[in-house]
Amino acid sequence: MTPTTSKGKSVQCAKQDGPSDPTAALHNHLCINPAPSKCHLFTWRHRDRSLCPLTQRQFLSCLSNLANHLCLPGLRGHSLHIGGTLEYLLRGVLFEVVQAQDHWAGKAFLLYLQKHTMILAPYLQASPASEPFTRYMQPPIC
Repeated sequence: MTPTTSKGKSVQCAKQDGPSDPTAALHNHLCINPAPSKCHLFTWRHRDRSLCPLTQRQFLSCLSNLANHLCLPGLRGHSLHIGGTLEYLLRGVLFEVVQAQDHWAGKAFLLYLQKHTMILAPYLQASPASEPFTRYMQPPIC
């Protein structure tokens, strides 16, 4: 389900090299949280041993706690969406493919990229004013 629909949607993934492989992560989840087939895919076992469907709120709370523990900036749902989009673009996936894959509506995708280009342009020049940007973007050392 998404914030704007009451129905679920299909999601596709492909095997990746390294620790971000969604296939390995799903296999690990199913081994750690075995549940009957009638349960939600991302069901997990609560401390009281009851089975609970993973909600967006719980997922984001877990990510926030992990980020705090690692001294990283907090993550929000939108940050994850943008981060995934950026990862595709950095891997050379065409803009149109990313737009369709990530369900960006109409021109929202291009407008978003244009706004960020205008913000980042001064820091990407041959003589960037990058010190403040670098300080902001690099996580603190714990």
